[in-house]
Amino acid sequence: MNIRSNLSRTFLFSSAVVLSASTLVGCNKPAEQHAATSSESEAQKPLDQLTLTTSWYPQAEHGGFYQAAATGIYKKYGLDVTIKQGGPQVNGMTLLLAKNTDIIINYDLQVLKGVEQGFPVKAIATSFQYDPQGIITHGDVNSLADLKGKTILVATSGQTSWWPWLKAKYNLNDGQVRPYTFNLQPFLADKNTAQQGYATSEVLPAKKADPDSKFFLFAHDGYPAYGGTLVTRDDVIAAKPDVIKRFIKASAEGWKSYLENPAPANAIIKKENPQMTDEVLSFALDQIKELKLVTGGDAETSGIGVMTEARWKATRDMMVASGLLKDQTDWKKAFTLQFVPPATKSVK
Repeated sequence: MNIRSNLSRTFLFSSAVVLSASTLVGCNKPAEQHAATSSESEAQKPLDQLTLTTSWYPQAEHGGFYQAAATGIYKKYGLDVTIKQGGPQVNGMTLLLAKNTDIIINYDLQVLKGVEQGFPVKAIATSFQYDPQGIITHGDVNSLADLKGKTILVATSGQTSWWPWLKAKYNLNDGQVRPYTFNLQPFLADKNTAQQGYATSEVLPAKKADPDSKFFLFAHDGYPAYGGTLVTRDDVIAAKPDVIKRFIKASAEGWKSYLENPAPANAIIKKENPQMTDEVLSFALDQIKELKLVTGGDAETSGIGVMTEARWKATRDMMVASGLLKDQTDWKKAFTLQFVPPATKSVK
C-alpha cells in the first residue's frame, strides 16, 4: 500500500505555482498506456488522438479513464487515448505547458494560481465533485472543531492549500502543525495527534492499525475544491473542441462503467502499479461510492464530470481569503463549462 498517493492532488501544487519559462524544457516522459480494444468497423475510420497524463501512479482514482480505454469506450467515441501515468517526479502542469501532453488530471488551486501567472490553461471537467482530502483522527474526535489543542500533521503542500482554510474555519493555529512525512507511526504513537489523509488511501492502513480511528472529509465541512480536475491548454480547446467534448463524454461513460464493474480497468492498474492490490482497489472504490465522489453534488442531476461557476468562485474566494490568490486574478479564465452540462446559472 502506497500511503503517499494523496500527493496525487497536492504534491505538485507548491512547486508548480512558481513555474517559469525556463522550467518547461527537459521534462521526463512517464510510461505510456494505450487504449487497447477496437472493432473492425471502427478501424475503418481514423481515430482522433489524445494524450492524458494522470496525477499519480495508476490507482482507483483514475479508474474511469482506464476503464474507458480497457473496454473500448474511447474508441467508440472515435478516440485513440494514450494514458501516461504520473508520479513524484512528474509535473503535469509542466508537461502540459511544454505541449508534451494534451490533458492532465490536476487540482483547482493549481489551475487558478497558474492563471494568475498567465498560464494558458483551463479546467474542462472534473472527475470528483469533492476533493477526497481530509483528516484522520483518533476515536475521541467527533468533528473538525475538536482539533483545537491537537497536534496536526500537515505536509508542505497542505500548508499552501487546505490548511489555511481549515485553520480559519475552526480557529486553529500554526503552532499545532508538525510535518507530515507520509508515515502513520507518529499518528499511531500519539493519541493527541491527527494527520492529513486521503479518503481512498491512508484511511485503510489507519483503520487496520487503529479500528477506532475516524476520517473527516473536508468537503463535508464546506471545502469547495473539486478533485481530479481535467485541465488542458487554450490552444487545444481552440483546435479540437469536438475531440475534447467526445473525450469528456467518453470519460464520464468510463466512470459509470467502472463504478458498476471495475475489473477491466483494475487489470491494467494492477499491471502498471503492483502496489494496487485487490484489497486496496476495492477499498478505494468503496470510498468513492460511499462518499459519492463521482456521482454526488451537481453530478446527481447534471451528470458525471459537471462543474459550476459557483463552485469555482467559492474556491477562488477561499484562496483569496487565505492569501493564496490575488484578488484581481481573472478567475473565470481558469475553467470553461462548454464541455459539461449546465448545472446552475452563472455567478454575477
